[in-house]
Amino acid sequence: MSQSVISTKNLTKFYKKDPGVLDLNLEVFEGEVFGYLGPNGAGKTTTIRLFLDFIRPTSGSAEIFGRDSHTEGLKIREKIGYLPGELSIYSHLTGKEFLRYMASLRGGADWEFIGELASRLKSDLSKGMGSMSHGNKQKIGLIQAFMHQPELLILDEPTMGLDPLVQQEFYKMVREVKRDGRTVFLSSHIMPEVERICDRVGIIRRGKMVAVEKIVDLKERRLRHLEIHFAEDLTPEAFEGVPGIYDVQVQGKILECSVSGSMDPLIKRISNFEVLNILSHEPSLEEVFLTYYSGDGHD
Repeated sequence: MSQSVISTKNLTKFYKKDPGVLDLNLEVFEGEVFGYLGPNGAGKTTTIRLFLDFIRPTSGSAEIFGRDSHTEGLKIREKIGYLPGELSIYSHLTGKEFLRYMASLRGGADWEFIGELASRLKSDLSKGMGSMSHGNKQKIGLIQAFMHQPELLILDEPTMGLDPLVQQEFYKMVREVKRDGRTVFLSSHIMPEVERICDRVGIIRRGKMVAVEKIVDLKERRLRHLEIHFAEDLTPEAFEGVPGIYDVQVQGKILECSVSGSMDPLIKRISNFEVLNILSHEPSLEEVFLTYYSGDGHD
């Protein structure tokens, strides 16, 4: 079994009377890409700041690489690449000057590798950071997180502001880190992104961990909302007894329904008719929560 890279025990943080994180028990293992999912304000950034000892827990503890995140924070951060949700920059520096400064804090860096990262992310390091768009600043932030090839990457909403082509390159970079046996902890509120690159996912809601699941299991539990157009008028009775479909509505030639789990039973049923078009509406993260965890007591 892989070693634990991140481990928490009843990790809790209150901001006065408002909970940030409540009784978080979590393990992230070496070599995996772990997605941390939740709406904005759910507690994702608070969790990351606790990991890095930027803030102190109200109770409980966190260990990174088997070391206490508070008492051995400096040793831990030597092995971590970190991208914050909001990158603080020095607007008077160019991208290269900023990276040179960040590299100096770590005793140097491989500039050939930095150049490769900049090329892959289409980042112009000669430009002043004060004039950069949010997306271009995000690229610089990703380079500084990846450039020393850390054992653990902690990335808070890493694709925010990136264009689709750069996002694809970022996904490749994450897969390469995994291939090397290193670990990624990635927070996001974007379900398709997490599904694409993560092995497991933790779902946090209002500071409380709701579930930790493998991505394949999460996909099976997700509802898909379908709109199917037929060549002829149909009735709801045509779809009675199909396993895994809910909220069936038929209006003339159009079927609207929700599907949980395998699509196979529905596909077999609709194959009895002439199908003109199928539209799939992916649920938002909030819909997934409401569908599967509305009765978990954490609303």
